[in-house]
Amino acid sequence: MQVIELTLKDEAATIELGEDLALALKAGDCLALSGDLGAGKSTLARAFLRAMADDETLEVPSPTFTLVQSYELRIAVSHFDLYRLADVSELDELGFDEALSEGICLVEWPENALSALPKSRLTAIFSHLGDGRLVKIAGEAATLLRIERSLAIRTFLRQRGYGHAKRRHLSGDASARAYERILVSGEPTRILMDSARHKPGPILQDGKYYQQLAHLAEDVIPFVAIDRDIRQKGFSAPDIYESDLDAGILLIEDLGSDGILDADGRPIAERNLESVRVLAHLHAQPVTRDISLGTVNHHIPDFDRSAMKIETSLLLDWYLPWKRGEKASDAERHGYFAVWDHLIDLMASSEKKLLLRDFHSPNIIWRGERSGFERIGIIDFQDSMIGPTAYDVASITQDARVTIEPELRDAMLSLYCAERNALGTFDEPTFRRDWHLMSAQRNCKLVGIWVRLMQRDGKPFYMKHMPRTFSYLEVALQHEALAPLRDWCIKAGIL
Repeated sequence: MQVIELTLKDEAATIELGEDLALALKAGDCLALSGDLGAGKSTLARAFLRAMADDETLEVPSPTFTLVQSYELRIAVSHFDLYRLADVSELDELGFDEALSEGICLVEWPENALSALPKSRLTAIFSHLGDGRLVKIAGEAATLLRIERSLAIRTFLRQRGYGHAKRRHLSGDASARAYERILVSGEPTRILMDSARHKPGPILQDGKYYQQLAHLAEDVIPFVAIDRDIRQKGFSAPDIYESDLDAGILLIEDLGSDGILDADGRPIAERNLESVRVLAHLHAQPVTRDISLGTVNHHIPDFDRSAMKIETSLLLDWYLPWKRGEKASDAERHGYFAVWDHLIDLMASSEKKLLLRDFHSPNIIWRGERSGFERIGIIDFQDSMIGPTAYDVASITQDARVTIEPELRDAMLSLYCAERNALGTFDEPTFRRDWHLMSAQRNCKLVGIWVRLMQRDGKPFYMKHMPRTFSYLEVALQHEALAPLRDWCIKAGIL
């Protein structure tokens, strides 16, 4: 067991620790709180629960007599007080194992049932230290790493004058990034991006791992660089207030919470059309390949053959084995990549500009009170590349997380082409062919990602997007240029 040792000078510091732990713990974690009466256990538990609920007025009664109090929050939390536990066997009657399988367990007076608590538990031992408290948190290395990361974020905020800010979970996504709302009384909300440097994966080809081959951002430098480029060109990306590039922590502007979907998750035509208009004007801008951040320089990579093919390989490596129960044969792999080599060759002379890469509903903020390009806030672009402009248009007109009906899709495509034609030379027929090619490339990638998220990352809820993704792929394959890929999919039993 490793140990984190902290000095808490007062009750406010104990409350801050509770909030920091609420951002570090996840379902399956058990936190055992030990210490004398008045040492701070209940204060920390109360702060933890209120932070998890994002409600500072949440009633947190002591479970001394009931032994357990359960809360259905962002993550389910069960608060146990075992001071009056008569026998360890009572823990089973209280539903401890079920509570731990579904959420987080906070346990006060764990000494009364140590034999029944999981060996992988965290233990926070409180003791008096002058007017303050000393707390020692012990646990397995992987769990302590999460806590150390949360404490490092608190240190980052403290060093920049936000040490006593309220931290609240905002969201996570399919990547390892996480976001928090940073609240200071009387000031606008800020957003904290937590994006630690990516750890290298297994080597796949040419001495590179997947992130390198696909040109995915491995730290926050690309985000900061592209953010600067977009803002300088007159588009709305968040202002970056504070940063630690090495640690992967950014404090950025909150562009708002309204999106381009309605309350039922359906696309709002006006907002989607305005998003496409902004995209057309962004694509008409000259490309900035190298962006200086003072001490470092970011070179925007090309969406090259290697990147396109490593992404489409997700269909072979993840989707096909899941679908058929067996891996693709060597002949199937060879045929599939030969098709993609042919399709990529077709785009040799296509227009290539800045690609935001994931320009769709989760990453677009609607700012209706603004005017012009300011109405569309862009928040996810760290994986930007230089490549066929049709990719971003395919991304929003075939939104991976919401169904875009054909009528709206066609209106968005027509608006994009009209804007581009009005802005200067634009090869519309080639663009429309490329839209089908980039749609096929993107959707071949996505069907593999949904399975990978389920099988490798324990995120099965993304599988609900699979039917939509295949419906989009079928539209892409309707273009005559995609006939070889359509034939391959039919032969492989995918369509």
